[in-house]
Amino acid sequence: MINGVSFRNALISGANNITSHKSEINSLNIFPVPDGDTGTNMSMTIEAASSALKETESESIAEVASVAASAMLKGARGNSGVILSLLFRGFANALKGRTEVDGKGFVSAFHVGVETAYKAVMNPTEGTILTVARMSFDSGRSAADIEKDPVIVFAAMVAGAREALDKTPEMLPVLKKAGVVDAGGRGLCDIFEGMLVYLRDGVIVEPAPEEALNTAIAAQIAASDEFFRNAAAEYDSEINFTYCTEFIIGKAEDLTKTPEQLRAFLEAMGDCVVVAEDDDIIKVHVHTENPGKALEEAITYGQLLTVKIENMKEQHRKAAEKYEKQKAAAEKAAKIKEEMKPADPTEECGFVAVASGKGLESVFKDLGCSHVVSGGQSMNPSTEDIYNAVMATPAKNVFVFPNNKNIILAAEQVIPLVSDRNVIIIPTKTIPQGLVAMLSYAADSTPELNAQYMRSAIANVSTGQVTYAARNSEFGMTKIKEGDIIALNNGKLTHREKDPVKAVAKLAKDMIDKNTSYVSLIYGEGITEAQADAALDMIQSKAPGVDITLIDGGQPIYYFILSVE
Repeated sequence: MINGVSFRNALISGANNITSHKSEINSLNIFPVPDGDTGTNMSMTIEAASSALKETESESIAEVASVAASAMLKGARGNSGVILSLLFRGFANALKGRTEVDGKGFVSAFHVGVETAYKAVMNPTEGTILTVARMSFDSGRSAADIEKDPVIVFAAMVAGAREALDKTPEMLPVLKKAGVVDAGGRGLCDIFEGMLVYLRDGVIVEPAPEEALNTAIAAQIAASDEFFRNAAAEYDSEINFTYCTEFIIGKAEDLTKTPEQLRAFLEAMGDCVVVAEDDDIIKVHVHTENPGKALEEAITYGQLLTVKIENMKEQHRKAAEKYEKQKAAAEKAAKIKEEMKPADPTEECGFVAVASGKGLESVFKDLGCSHVVSGGQSMNPSTEDIYNAVMATPAKNVFVFPNNKNIILAAEQVIPLVSDRNVIIIPTKTIPQGLVAMLSYAADSTPELNAQYMRSAIANVSTGQVTYAARNSEFGMTKIKEGDIIALNNGKLTHREKDPVKAVAKLAKDMIDKNTSYVSLIYGEGITEAQADAALDMIQSKAPGVDITLIDGGQPIYYFILSVE
């Protein structure tokens, strides 16, 4: 039987397992746009449950599943993370009142989870995480008809999930063409496999084996080198010389010189000198302006076994820069936390948008957004992030603009969490759609009519994007290399260039026609004001009479975003 304790440990094991493989899952991204974050989203979603469960000691599987489902829902990121949370929400709902379950009870509860996830997706696509979950249930159901042991049943579910994953390229041609399996399905398999390790062997999978290995190696080195490092550290309070130079000499068999002579030589050309020896080696630490001279002297004592030279002034500069960034990030986080305090719904309507980049945040706030949730491509905010922004908006009706197709599902999960105000999700898939939706708001209309206006408006805006290829790929007869500048017309790849300005000019030529009345050109990180002006001039020369607005959005990932109405 599986009770609360065993299920809790299994989930933690599953969370650790996917966290260890999230980079591999991210790399399964089938499109060259840098949005390979499925592994990150799924691992962060289940990590939210893992963190919550570490505070839970209940022996009731119903209570543990409920805690996990609630935490996953709030921590859900991206479509894959939301679907994962829905699987466990349905599972938890089916277990209410149960202290433990056998194999049949477990698979029956998971069936409810699969149904919940399918119902939440408007147009379910086979060959995705949904398929892997459904086929996993099918295998578990067949096993449960024969065997009640939950471990045997769950092992069958895991095998079914892996078999389904292998079939995903046959169900989705785009996967087959890219030579990969579905990323979300792979993530679910990793979670299930981590859970099985505990249920079968009683062992919780350790998080990130490569990190654990690095930690172990580092600890071993630190232990063997502690005296040397501590001795050197005594002299590291000031930077009088540029280069921190460390090396190990394998003593020559006929060595007549002594380490004391080497120490004297080094003290004459630098400071922070530490020379330590044992039977076979001499280890040296020195700060100097001439590392080469120190190494020349060193080889008169024997062979150099290792050498490390670091520019301390550059290290200090980077450390100071990193500190300032961390300080600014901490201050921003504190400010956001302060701004996100719940507010009573006193006003009639309010707005929440998702965007990234100071310029875009300012634009949305200027249009009336109470809060702009930081996020977008490759950095999807969680359901809880959006929920907090909604609750901090002092309005009876709150319109939410996700502005990314991978955030819409997470935003929709906010609705059942809110009881004291009406949450209206406008399914904006791009920043231009979000801006146009906000501009369509009519203060003298009802929330219902405004929602209609907004949905109609976003259907009439075209979005162009210029970004870089995150991986080698092939589309039709076009081969894309990692790092290429690529242009997307409403999500469809149309141009490959070496220069983002040329790419956006070509993109604009494709998108602007005689019916175009208004264009917004939003430039982001990596684009200078001069480049933005050059792009604007090129577009205006090809579209005389069209009203074009240039906006410094500051957004990451996309060099340019083009809005055409």
